[in-house]
Amino acid sequence: MTKLGRVVVVGTSAGGMETLRDLVAQLPATFSAPIFVVQHMAPNADAAVLVAHLSKHSALRCTVAKNGERFASGKVYIAPADHHLLIKGTTLLVSKGARENRYRPAIDPMFRSAAVSHGSRVISVVLTGNLDDGTEGTSAVKRCGGTTVIQEPGDAAYPAMPESARAVGVDHTVPLRELGVLLDRLVRTRPGKKRRVPDDIRMEATIAERVLSDVAAVEALGEQVPYNCPNCGGVLWEMDTSDTLRFRCHTGHSYTAPSLLAEQSGKIEETLWVTLRMLEERRNLLRSMRKKGQSTQSATEREQDTETHIERIRAILLAGGRSI
Repeated sequence: MTKLGRVVVVGTSAGGMETLRDLVAQLPATFSAPIFVVQHMAPNADAAVLVAHLSKHSALRCTVAKNGERFASGKVYIAPADHHLLIKGTTLLVSKGARENRYRPAIDPMFRSAAVSHGSRVISVVLTGNLDDGTEGTSAVKRCGGTTVIQEPGDAAYPAMPESARAVGVDHTVPLRELGVLLDRLVRTRPGKKRRVPDDIRMEATIAERVLSDVAAVEALGEQVPYNCPNCGGVLWEMDTSDTLRFRCHTGHSYTAPSLLAEQSGKIEETLWVTLRMLEERRNLLRSMRKKGQSTQSATEREQDTETHIERIRAILLAGGRSI
């Protein structure tokens, strides 16, 4: 760690590979802080591919984060696929905890863990991406006294994520071409006064670390609502401590309202495809019975009704997200 002990956390999603490449290319070899990166990626992706890509353009050493590793300044640590990257003191925690905002790795838990461990020394950066992962993490960094930065939404390939983070009130909004210079200046400035970590931020960081069911912890953060977690089927709690509409289940899954709606839509579509397949099989069986002369009037009516249901479900699926 450096004397000032600055820590930089970066979150990005769609369009992130090219944006991260351009960002690390701007940073000098003398950059005096560690950089931790969450790039949303598929569970079967290989973070080493991103590391290799960034290494070609960076004066800093880029590496895939390893559980239990002590971090050092002047290195870029990339979260591995299908794992959260958390920061605990000067050590990295690589965890296969519950998804947050539909992702693992997710940006919010990394930002939150950094805020709890390093408070006002944290500099958070939200880059291009869809939906709103990183917004609550940015809020956590801000509430713990850290410095918050976003890519200018109009400059981002996908503006939704930085636009959402801007709503919590960030310290710096800059286009990508100016971000490297800004970060190099910020890591050389003295952090603000240390603040007490709010209880709710500390508790959520603990939930992410523990990777276990904790009903009592979630009950302390909010009230139960009459819908379930799309991932595990458990009860959801609406968070009382957040300025935005946000939910958690007792196994650790966490959602903003847009990410919950997107996950529900995905599950509904999946269910509709299964239903369509089963209805088509039923229709085919009834049709075969009719052709073999084994059908009754009732069976013929059921075949016609089934065909009607098939057409209705097919119409919903063909309409895509507009109907779900």
